[in-house]
Amino acid sequence: MVVDDSAVIRGLVSRTLEQEPDIEIVASAPDGRAAVAAIGRTPADVVVLDIEMPVMDGLTAIPLLLQAAPGVRILMASTLTAKNAQITLDALAAGATDFLLKPSAVREMLGTASFNQELLTKVRELGPRPARGPTKTSRKPAADTSSSPAAQDAAGLSLRQAPMLPPEVLAIGSSTGGPQALLQVLTGVAKNVRVPIVITQHMPPTFTAILAAQIKRQSGLAAVEAQEGMPLEPGHVYVAPGDFHMTVDAVHVIHLNQGPRENFCRPSVDPMLRSLVGVYRSRVLTVILTGMGHDGLAGCKAVIEAGGAVIAQDEATSVVWGMPGAVAKAGLCSAVLPLAEIGLRLRPYVSGEI
Repeated sequence: MVVDDSAVIRGLVSRTLEQEPDIEIVASAPDGRAAVAAIGRTPADVVVLDIEMPVMDGLTAIPLLLQAAPGVRILMASTLTAKNAQITLDALAAGATDFLLKPSAVREMLGTASFNQELLTKVRELGPRPARGPTKTSRKPAADTSSSPAAQDAAGLSLRQAPMLPPEVLAIGSSTGGPQALLQVLTGVAKNVRVPIVITQHMPPTFTAILAAQIKRQSGLAAVEAQEGMPLEPGHVYVAPGDFHMTVDAVHVIHLNQGPRENFCRPSVDPMLRSLVGVYRSRVLTVILTGMGHDGLAGCKAVIEAGGAVIAQDEATSVVWGMPGAVAKAGLCSAVLPLAEIGLRLRPYVSGEI
């Protein structure tokens, strides 16, 4: 279902999607109220939902859409403004699954290959997949690997031995579904944090500053959008700014660059992890949360080769098990955990208890 008050935009989005043999437009609506009424008559797997509309805006419509169609995936269409960035993050908190950055003018959407590709990729990723029940790893913590070099968790994933040395930095990578996952994890670890926390979340400019403010407000940690030349401080959280890779040098100072995209992303998790390994070696603890693609896989391999550790979110609690699935299937993790357990698992490591 495509929901936008502009008939022209509804037409552009619908034509882009319905050209694909595996995607069907089942309905379109000019506002949130009409969308809620329509989804009761015509079930949809994915709703592409605009933010600003008359009668009922997108943010108001989200809980009503989810009530009418539990399990529907909502893809917010947002323009790059501070106001819409805040509304988009509020929408994710209200139950939207992901967001799509659309051009601010209709004429900019015509022939925009990058917009069309992102639209298709996200709709396909959020669409129906083979049915699966809760995995065994979602019902209990991953196996304890502290006494053996390798083991298997209950789902058959190969696990590595947990690190013996306490970490000196916590690095987190995330994408689709990441903002809410980050908030839950950081709220869970926000007691006596004695290491710096660096985060690469796939987001455009403006959004990352607002995400950092949300982390600070909800977790109580000193969280900021990273700036060039910032020194890493224990107990502080640094979010890579949109459109910049974030790295750390030998004297623990942040650097930002607009080098080539890696894994189609900027910021990318891999350059952050590579730089951390060069500085902290075996003292890097990495968490890979929900997200599509495999960004972070190469960086996690470097972390493991240096003697560090990786924890991944499990499939059952991930919006998309692309990034965490890639590192889990590669046998790089010491634990693959439900989202609710990750913060608790991290707490003794980042507080100096281990």
